[in-house]
Amino acid sequence: MKNTPVRIGYLLALAALLAAPALIYPVLIMKVLCFALFACAYNLLLGYTGLLSFGHAAFFGAAAFVAGHAIKVWALPPLLGLAAGTLAAAALGWAVGALAIRRQGIYFAMITLALAQLLYFICLRAPFTGGENGLQGVPRGTLFGLDLADDHTLYYPFVAVFVCAFWLIRRTIHSPFGQTLRAIRENEARALSLGYDVDRYKLLAFVLSAGLAGLAGALKTLLFGFATLTDVHWHTSGEVVLMTLLGGMGTVFGPVAGASVIVLLQTELADKAGSLVTVVMGLIFIFCVLAFRRGIVGEAVALYRRMTGVKTR
Repeated sequence: MKNTPVRIGYLLALAALLAAPALIYPVLIMKVLCFALFACAYNLLLGYTGLLSFGHAAFFGAAAFVAGHAIKVWALPPLLGLAAGTLAAAALGWAVGALAIRRQGIYFAMITLALAQLLYFICLRAPFTGGENGLQGVPRGTLFGLDLADDHTLYYPFVAVFVCAFWLIRRTIHSPFGQTLRAIRENEARALSLGYDVDRYKLLAFVLSAGLAGLAGALKTLLFGFATLTDVHWHTSGEVVLMTLLGGMGTVFGPVAGASVIVLLQTELADKAGSLVTVVMGLIFIFCVLAFRRGIVGEAVALYRRMTGVKTR
């Protein structure tokens, strides 16, 4: 029963999510959900496995292009397009992870960044991506006879995909596999001495994180109808790191909060601050790092534990 408040919180969040289109522009909510899923996928790698990747935009952007191409050119239904993008990202994650996990720390991060930049230049030159113009005019299609061109019609299937992906991440974190990842993060040498195949666990975590990041990118293409080079740019990799740290690394809901803050700030400041958006966000990030070292949700969870003595999951 000790986790009852947590379950109630999730149910309230789901209820608010279902009722949100009545008050908030649904496209904005869906954009937040895209990047929230992206950040949650990244948190699985950084927060629970201790692997700092600087190239996660490669999986986000690759899936965006593959899903868009599958839906527009191959005329696949939206669900199959999303699946194609997710599988492509997972396969790319396996290829990158197999090389990157051979190193640790900054060397791991630099390998992921280098390979992501390689993919960026491939997307810049590849004909099916549209180069600098990007892949445009991706139709939303239909789902079970429903025309997804309407934002409100798309919203609830979109939420359903996000909830399923979020449940998978949470289930993974609290499974024996997730506990092993935490052990590797805390003391890799000890986990190795206990007989765990550390490299295998790291690779599985990397592939799962890449696949879910790819699902987020595919959802973004379905939502906006285009994929651009920004999706595979190193700046997008930096943004997901910022979202994860701001919300709370190693917490289940932290990346959602971080992504929500960043996306809403970008939306609100785009017209008011113009090119200074990055500067404003940087200052906010510095303040949060100094004042909330465990992130917004991390500090809230710590405060809740001190006040109640209840362990949250």
